[in-house]
This record gives sequence, C-alpha cells and structure tokens, in this order.
Amino acid sequence: MSRSSPPPSTTDDATPENEPRATAGGRSSGVARAMNLKLARMIRWLHIYISMLGLAIVLFFSVTGITLNHPGWFEGDVERRREFEGSMDPSWLGTGAGDGVARLEIVERLRGSHGIKGALAEFRVEEGECVVVFKGPGYAADALIDRSTGHYTMAETSHGLVAVLNDLHKGRDAGPTWSLVIDVSAVLMTVISLSGLLLIFYLKLRRKPGLVTAIVGTLIALALYALGSS
Repeated sequence: MSRSSPPPSTTDDATPENEPRATAGGRSSGVARAMNLKLARMIRWLHIYISMLGLAIVLFFSVTGITLNHPGWFEGDVERRREFEGSMDPSWLGTGAGDGVARLEIVERLRGSHGIKGALAEFRVEEGECVVVFKGPGYAADALIDRSTGHYTMAETSHGLVAVLNDLHKGRDAGPTWSLVIDVSAVLMTVISLSGLLLIFYLKLRRKPGLVTAIVGTLIALALYALGSS
C-alpha cells in the first residue's frame, strides 16, 4: 500500500514574499539593540575614565567649597604681615608723568631684595611716586617709591594655607594658567554629570527611582535656596 502524500499547505506564512520581511525586521531589531549596547558601553567608559581623570580636581573643589564657606573652622583668616623699606637708584624713576621709568629693574630689585612672591598686578606711575603691587593666592605686597629720592616702603601680607586654597577655588590672583584649569575642570564635571545621567536610562530597574531621586534632589536644592533668600 502506498503512503499518500501530505496535502499542500494553504498558509501564506512561508511564502517568499513574507520571509524576507520577517528577516529584515529581526535584523533591524538586532542592529538597534547592538547599537544601544555599544552606546551604553561608550557612555560608561566615558563616565568612568573622565571621573578618574578629574578625580583630584573635583575633590579639590569639593573640599575647598567647605573651607571657603567656613573659613573660621580652619583658621583661614590667619594673617602675617611684614614691612620693609629701602632705596634704589633714582635714575630708574625718571621724571614727569611716567617718563623713563625702568619698570623691569624696579620690579626685579623689589623681588630680589625682599623675596617678594606673586605676580605683578599693578605698576602705577604718579607725579611724585610709583606704586607697585604684587598679588597671588592668599598673598599681596604693595610698594610706594618716592621718585625724587628712590626711597621706598613696602608692606607684605600673607595668609594661611586655607586662604591660599580658597583663592585658588575662586581663581583670585592665580594667573591665566590656573584660570584654564578651572575652565577644564568645569567641563570635566559637566561631562561626568551628564554621562551619569545618561547611564541611568540604560538601567531598567534603576531608571525610575534614579530619575525620581535626581528630581527630588533638584527640588530640595531649589527649596533651600528659596528659604535662604527669603
């Protein structure tokens, strides 16, 4: 007895027209998932290594935020003052309103004679005297020079380590290089914050509580500002 052949299928699921569409859909979904995973890995890598790169500077600005807000806790208001006097060659001081003043020689004489630190912040030439000002983080020195005799008096004021760190935090009298450091650290902290925020969207179980926590933290900060300014 011969076995009868099975009846031909009447379903359209395996037709050539439908099969490529199902395959294309699966491939599209797989590509999207692969791209999402790749993006998540890239954001995580960026977050980790930018955090490590900026660890020291972020820690510095965090700690000095406390010392700046509470200088008395760390004796940040300690001040040391010294006074000097001396004389220099009157020919360096010229005559008239700024004519022939040897600025470089005067500045180097003050630095060399008294160990003056800080950058030159001001050199003002007046009719009877020259005013030379040096400034740095937690540091200032002012000299008054008599143009007719070359005699000068100088006052130097320096503060403790905490005051120096506070001025660095604010970028006060720290020079253009440190100003660039502050700008770079601001960019690093921005990247760290945004990459951390983006990462939460790839963690399904922590996405909602994480976003809620971020919103609550923002609202608390705004509420404290409103209470403090009222």
